[in-house]
Amino acid sequence: MTRTLLVFCVVLSYSLISAQTPAYYGGGNSTGVTVTASSSFKDPAWPKTSAAVNTVNSQGMLSPYFDAARFLNQATIGFDSSEVQRVLNLGITGWINDQYAKPANQVEKMLPEIRNVFDILADTLTAMGYASEIPRQGTWKHFNYAWWQVNALTDDYLRHRIACALSEILVISRNSDLGEYGEGLASYYDLFLNHAFGNYRDILYNVALHPCMGFYLSHLNNPKTDLVNNVHPDENFAREVEQLFSIGLYELNLDGSHKKLNGADIPTYDNAEIQEFAKIFTGLGIGATVPALVAQDMYDDGNLFFGRGIWNADLTVPMIMYSAQHEPGVKHLLNGYTVPSGQTGIQDINNAIDNLFNHPNVGPFIGYRLIQRLVKSNPSPAYIQRVATAFNGSGPYGTVRGDMKSVIKAILLDAEAREASYQLNSANGRLKEPLFRYTHFVRSVDKYNPNGFYWNVNYGFYEDTKQDILASPSVFNFFLPDDTPNGDISAQGLVAPEFKLHDSRTSIGYINNVYRWSQSWGDLGHTWEGDIMNNTEVNWVIDDLLPLADDSEALINWYDKHLLSGLMSDKTRRIMRNALNGYSANVSWHEHRQNRVRMGLYLALIAPEYSVVR
Repeated sequence: MTRTLLVFCVVLSYSLISAQTPAYYGGGNSTGVTVTASSSFKDPAWPKTSAAVNTVNSQGMLSPYFDAARFLNQATIGFDSSEVQRVLNLGITGWINDQYAKPANQVEKMLPEIRNVFDILADTLTAMGYASEIPRQGTWKHFNYAWWQVNALTDDYLRHRIACALSEILVISRNSDLGEYGEGLASYYDLFLNHAFGNYRDILYNVALHPCMGFYLSHLNNPKTDLVNNVHPDENFAREVEQLFSIGLYELNLDGSHKKLNGADIPTYDNAEIQEFAKIFTGLGIGATVPALVAQDMYDDGNLFFGRGIWNADLTVPMIMYSAQHEPGVKHLLNGYTVPSGQTGIQDINNAIDNLFNHPNVGPFIGYRLIQRLVKSNPSPAYIQRVATAFNGSGPYGTVRGDMKSVIKAILLDAEAREASYQLNSANGRLKEPLFRYTHFVRSVDKYNPNGFYWNVNYGFYEDTKQDILASPSVFNFFLPDDTPNGDISAQGLVAPEFKLHDSRTSIGYINNVYRWSQSWGDLGHTWEGDIMNNTEVNWVIDDLLPLADDSEALINWYDKHLLSGLMSDKTRRIMRNALNGYSANVSWHEHRQNRVRMGLYLALIAPEYSVVR
C-alpha cells in the first residue's frame, strides 16, 4: 500500500483572532487562517475530500454528532444516523419537546398491532385449510411480533424508551400464565405508552387496576376478611406497590440517602400497614369477557362475577369493584393517614394511591431507578436530588408533582448526563442491557422483509441472554437496583445492575447471536411461522456498506460512527483493522467485500465500547 506524506503549512493572522472567538485547532474559527497542503486526499468510498483547511476548522471533527448519538443512546432503544441529524437540527431540548408533541392517541400501540398480527396469521391458516389450528387468542409470541414490528419502525423513540424503563420498574412477566394472554401483555405495555409523558400518579392507579397486574400479584379476586373461614386479604400487591413501585423499604432524603434514627435506617412501613393496604385492594374482579371466547365455551355464559378467573376474560379492560367483597371500615395507612369508613372501594383505592404518591420517598425512589435505566448506574446524590426535586414539582424543570415530562427532562438534560467531563470518570455510565444492544443494532442498519413484516419471536435470544420484553423471572425484574458483580466494581462501593445478566453463559450467548446477525444472510429476526408463511425472516441489508469495504479504514470509521458513537478505542480499531486486512482480495471481489463488512459488524457489536453507555 502506498503511503502519501502530506505537508501542511498553517499561517495564522493573529490580529483577526478576538478574545470572544475560540482560536484553537478544530474550534471552528478559521478566520485569518490559511492552510496549504501538498495534496488533498479523496477516498473513493467517501463523498468528501479531505481539504487542508479541515485540519483547523470544525468540519474535520464529529464531536457534535457524537454528543447527539450519546444522547440518543440514553433516550431511545435504537436509532440511525438520520435521527442523530434530527437531534443536531433541533437541539437536544428541541428534540425532547418534539417527542412530547406527538399525541399519545396517534402513537402506534401494541394492542391494535397484536390484533393485526393475530388476524394475519388466522387468515393464513384459514387459507391453507388449517382453520382448526387457529389459537384461542394471541399469546406472548404474537405480542413479541407486534412489539418488534412497532419498534423497528416507530419515530416515537422517547415514549417507547420510557415505556421500557417503566416496564422494568412496575413489573409483570409472561413467565406466568400471562404468557398465554398476549392482548393483556399488549394492553399493559400500552399503559406505559399512554402515560409515559403523563403523571406518575396515573401510572400507579392504572397499574393497580390492570387485570394483568391483578393476576400477577394476586389482588384479582382478593376477598375481604372472613374470620369464620379463616380468610384474610392477600398481601402480595399491597407489599410490592410499596416496596417496588413507589416508596421502597426505608425513609429517604431527597438525594436518595437513607434517613437515620439513632444511626439505624427507618422503615417506611411495617407488616401492620401491609395488612391495611391489603384491605384496600379487595373486591376487584374481572371487568369484561371476550364474547368470541365465551361463544366457544359451552360451560361459560359470559356473566361477570367475583371469583371469575382470567380464562375467557378480557385482560384489556380494567378490573371493576365488586362491593360485596370489598373490606369495609377504616384503614390506617402511611404517616398516620386514615381512609374513612363508608366509602366505595374505588374511593378507598384512590385514597391509598394518593397516600403512596404523596409520600416524600417517591421522587428520589423512582427518580433513581429511572436514572439507572436511562443514563448511569451510579448517579451522585446531587443528581438524584435534582431529579427528585423535578418530580416534586420544583426546580428548573418542575411543573406539578409526578409530571413525567419534568422528570425526563431533569434526567436527560442534567450535567451528569450531558457534560463530556463525566465520560472521563470510570464510575460513569452503565452496561447496556442485552435486549437494547439488539434493538439498537436493528434500528441502526438497513433491513428488509418482502412482506413488510418486522416480526421477531426472539426466543433464541431470550434463552441465550435471559432477557426479553415483559419476560423477567420475577416481580423484581431481571436485576435489582443495588446488584453489583464481585470484583473491582463492588470493591469501589459501586453498583452495576445489568451485570446480573452478564455471566459466563449469557455473555457467550450474546456473542453467538451477534454471529447469527452478522454472518450468512444476516438474520436480524425470525418467526415460528415458517410452516405456513414464506419470507418470515428480517434480513440485514449490507449493500451500502460494500463500497466502503475496499478501504478497511473507511469501513472501520463507519462502524465507529454509526454503532459505537465515536467511542472506538485504539485497541478495538487495531483488532478490527487486522481482521479486515486479513481477508484476501483474491477470493473474489464480491466475497472479499462481504467478508470484511460482516466481520467488521461482528467485532463492532461485541466490542466493550458498544456494550457500555458512557
